[in-house]
Amino acid sequence: MSGVDVERTFTVASSPEGVVEYLRDFARAEQWDPGTVSCTRLDEGPVKVGARWHNVSAFFGRKAELVYELTRDDPDGLRFVGRNDTATSTDDISITPGSAPGTTRISYHAHVEFNGLAKLGAPVAKLALEKLGNDTEKNLIRVLGSVR
Repeated sequence: MSGVDVERTFTVASSPEGVVEYLRDFARAEQWDPGTVSCTRLDEGPVKVGARWHNVSAFFGRKAELVYELTRDDPDGLRFVGRNDTATSTDDISITPGSAPGTTRISYHAHVEFNGLAKLGAPVAKLALEKLGNDTEKNLIRVLGSVR
């Protein structure tokens, strides 16, 4: 096993448009991703496909630095792909109207593909990423509840 997948589906009390607008700026990961230490935009102008961020995350007590790029940006979802020498991380976020007015259903799929010797740590990483997924879901529900 060299790749790890973590998926969550949940509903937030905000509009799909508000969710896309908020999540489009990956620098905001500092507010909802408990693993993110810092996330800084590397380019300027409107956030659109091709926008890039330098992300520093704490994982297993160590810091990992990845450069993320927005590779999908539409009303139904976003995709961010982060890379460094040891891993490629793809975050796919599907966004659909919820069953109640003013709510949004989010399906979040994180896939991490490890390179080289890092592949050996994939089974342990799966456990850590599952916990991180739980914490991320809670934070997104809280943070997105105030977005309109």
